[in-house]
Amino acid sequence: MMVLRSALFAVLQTLLTVFFAIVALFTFPFSAHVRYRTIILWNRSVVWLAQALCGIRYRVIGLENLPAAPAVVMAKHQSAWETIALPILLPPMALVIKRELLWVPFFGWGMAMLSPIAINRAEGRAALKQIVAQGRDRLAQGFGVMIFPEGTRVAPGEVGRYGIGGAWLATHTGAPVVPVAHNAGDCWPKNSFLKRPGLITLSIGPVIQAQGLKPDALNEQVKAWIETEMTRLNGYA
Repeated sequence: MMVLRSALFAVLQTLLTVFFAIVALFTFPFSAHVRYRTIILWNRSVVWLAQALCGIRYRVIGLENLPAAPAVVMAKHQSAWETIALPILLPPMALVIKRELLWVPFFGWGMAMLSPIAINRAEGRAALKQIVAQGRDRLAQGFGVMIFPEGTRVAPGEVGRYGIGGAWLATHTGAPVVPVAHNAGDCWPKNSFLKRPGLITLSIGPVIQAQGLKPDALNEQVKAWIETEMTRLNGYA
């Protein structure tokens, strides 16, 4: 049954992606916020399908920690689930993504209409300058900026290398940082066709203020909170 449910989910997700990619193109004349509210209907649909078909439920703790002002969200990266769910669970966010994602047929069309910050990771310092310049613009528009500091998905129990981009943006703009931990990889493993039923816990941490901190020091604070919370969520403590 898990195979059948996962297969049906994959088919319906693909159909939804094609449909919303076309819808996304028609949102081009509208404001960034209107485009965002329209396109994330795809996210809502996929998260609902994952629950209805695959039994992937979720709960969110720490919502009271979200600041009123736009923030830099730095989240654990285990799965595709969080990239889909976070935009509907948090205030409007511009995602920092690798630019190659915009080249993916249909999916990339919709992503482009969400005003992401699409970087070439190989450009190093130039990519950091782009994150600051475009991140400052998104924050001024009332969008938060969401980044996965590990850069790529890691398996449950693993810790990836935390890149400096999110901390660099926060320290150069003064935006508050919100760390996010979750255990989505237990239900929706990276590079896995099978989706396992279960409960995902998404934990939003206390705001970390960037003022007066060097990027490296801020990054270490974010990493410490996320990985400590991951230990708690996974029941290792």
